[in-house]
Amino acid sequence: MKKLTIILSAFFLLTAFTTGIGTWENDDPHSQLAFTVKHLGINDVSGTFNDIDVKVTSAKPDFSDAKFELTAKTASIDTRVEARNNHLKSADFFDAGKYPALSFKSTGIKKAGKNKYKLSGDLTIHGVTKPATLDLLYTGTVENPMSKKATSGFQVTGTIKRSDFGVGPSFPEAVISDEVRIKADGEFIKQ
Repeated sequence: MKKLTIILSAFFLLTAFTTGIGTWENDDPHSQLAFTVKHLGINDVSGTFNDIDVKVTSAKPDFSDAKFELTAKTASIDTRVEARNNHLKSADFFDAGKYPALSFKSTGIKKAGKNKYKLSGDLTIHGVTKPATLDLLYTGTVENPMSKKATSGFQVTGTIKRSDFGVGPSFPEAVISDEVRIKADGEFIKQ
């Protein structure tokens, strides 16, 4: 009996230390890529990209070596106002017909505190690729009681300039802020 207890304890301990190892994909209903801009310098206007795919790979259980790859379809932009959505899809902004996706591919990750990281990578929007560094928070890993699969949570925040990517060049900062705040929240299922 004592041997069985030791073996089971070792198994559960080993499982706990290997939770992060592998490939993870976002759970669509529980993942969101959001952005916020300032309108007329007085009000925040937010939106989301509703069609996103994210893959995380990691060989370490604390995700300290994680690699992130994100793709979002620009035509899935949603600001809750159809006329604004259509304008943002047009050549004035994202030109979704010509540039159907935006993407982020990480190139590095550095520890910045408990479960906090600086995530560096190449961000491509409107056909322009620029380096970007974002704040990454690992919010934990649990077993989803419905699917019985390991599920990890992450939050990414940061600020970029739309002018760096040629998005909305005809619209001055007095109308729409150049700075765009990004907030992505996601649940990722181990594959």
